[in-house]
Amino acid sequence: MNAIPKKLVVDEHGAPLEVIIAWSDFQDLAERLGWDLDDKDAEDLRQAREDWRSGNHDAFVPLSQLK
Repeated sequence: MNAIPKKLVVDEHGAPLEVIIAWSDFQDLAERLGWDLDDKDAEDLRQAREDWRSGNHDAFVPLSQLK
């Protein structure tokens, strides 16, 4: 992952309170971490990972069949 330029907000003692990042960086981070997925999509992704790990490759469509 690339470095994300940020602004650190601290309290009167210098302890970190918040971090401010550019909206585009936040959107990229949210997409990479799956924060943009709804519950159904997140469950589909969990199921796909489980199918892959368990060797159930029949659960997937070959790339050659995609249009």
